[in-house]
Amino acid sequence: MTPDQYCQNRVLRSGSSFYYSFLFLPNEQRLAIHALYAFCREVDDVVDECSDPVIARQKLQWWRSEIANMLEGNPQHPVAKALLPAMAAFKLPSAHLIEIIDGMQMDLDYNRYPDFATLEIYCYRVAGVVGLLAAEIFGYKDPSTREFARQLGIALQLTNIIRDVREDIGRNRVYIPLKDLEQFGVQVDDIVLYRETDAFKSLISHQITRAISHYERAASSLCAQDRRSQRASLIMGNIYRTLLDEIRQGGCKVLSERTALPPLRKFWIAWKTWITST
Repeated sequence: MTPDQYCQNRVLRSGSSFYYSFLFLPNEQRLAIHALYAFCREVDDVVDECSDPVIARQKLQWWRSEIANMLEGNPQHPVAKALLPAMAAFKLPSAHLIEIIDGMQMDLDYNRYPDFATLEIYCYRVAGVVGLLAAEIFGYKDPSTREFARQLGIALQLTNIIRDVREDIGRNRVYIPLKDLEQFGVQVDDIVLYRETDAFKSLISHQITRAISHYERAASSLCAQDRRSQRASLIMGNIYRTLLDEIRQGGCKVLSERTALPPLRKFWIAWKTWITST
C-alpha cells in the first residue's frame, strides 16, 4: 500500500462528511487534502484511543519529531510520507502542523472548558488551523480568504461538539463551556446522566446560534473571486450547516439521539454547491 492509498483509506474508513467535499477536486489537491486529513485523524486518535495520558503525550511528541523528520526529507510514517510532497507543492507551514498537535494535547490538559475563550483556542488549533492549511491547498487570491478558512474551521468544530455531546461524555469530556452551563442553569451531572431538560435544550440552541455566527463570519470573509477555488470548503460548510439545522429542528436532542445526514443527501449538497459556487 502506498502512502497516498493509506491516507485515502483513512478518509474512507472515517465515514466523515469531509469525503464528499473532496470528491470533485483535481488529483493533486485531493491527494494533499487526504494526507492532511489523515494526519489529523492520526494525532486525534492518539488522544481518543490511548487511555494512559503519559503514553498519549509521548505519542504526540513522536509526531512532533516526525514533522522534524519530514522537514529533513526523512519521514517514517506513511501519512508523513504522503504529506511531504503536499508541503512542498502548496507551501504548507510546518508550524501549523505543530499547532494541530498542540490542540490535540489540550484534550489531555482539559476535560472541561471554563469559558468560550478557552474553547475557541482549542477550536482554532484543531480545526481553524486545518482550515488555513486547506485554503493553501485549494488556492486563493484575496488574503481575506484566510479569515474565511479560520472562521469556517471553528464553525465546523463547534458543530462537531454540538453533535457529539453524548459521545464525548462517554470519554469524560464536556466541551460546552462551564460558564454557559451556569448561564442556562445546567449542571455537568445533567449531561453525565443524559438529562435532556428544557434548560439543556436551550443551552444547545445557544451553542447552535454561536456556531452559526461563525459560519456567517466565514461567509462574509470570502470574496467572489475565491468562491470557485474554495468550493470544497463551501461544500463542507453547507453539509455541516444543514446538520445544525436538523439538530435544531429535531428539538436539540443531542443526548438521546445522534443526528446524521444520509450519504445521498450529503452528495446532493456537495454536487449542488460545486456547480453553483462560481
